[in-house]
Amino acid sequence: MTHSHTPQTRRSHRSGPARRIGRSLALVLPVVLVLSGTLAVTRVNWTGSPAGSVLTASDVSSAEVPSRTASHAPQDVLRDHLMAELQDRNPAVVLTHLQQAVNGRPSLARHCTSIARALGRAAVRIYGASRAQSYARPVCDTSFATGVLAARG
Repeated sequence: MTHSHTPQTRRSHRSGPARRIGRSLALVLPVVLVLSGTLAVTRVNWTGSPAGSVLTASDVSSAEVPSRTASHAPQDVLRDHLMAELQDRNPAVVLTHLQQAVNGRPSLARHCTSIARALGRAAVRIYGASRAQSYARPVCDTSFATGVLAARG
């Protein structure tokens, strides 16, 4: 008695267009979801007060900043304030304040990347490279992450 043998194809070896599209979505979709969620969180007013949530360079009083910064430009005052804040708070909070300051005072936007880079370098000194990198998010075109990478050396 002979049995006829019909070859069977396994589904896992098929590589049609649906499978390629599925693989692409599996790679791209998590990245899109993380970035959109991160951007949404940065736009939320977490303080509860409508006007008090945006920190600008003009909000920093001379009592909070040494007197030598009184003649500095607003971006220098903001950078000094955020660097001091980085000593007491984690970089995620400081990056939120940077984003709020830029949103509240658009003239600071051109200085955002240099401030974020400086914060990244300072975060590496305080937290170490791997922990500082964990705080990186898309503030000022990922300049914080660039500062972390530069400080890693």
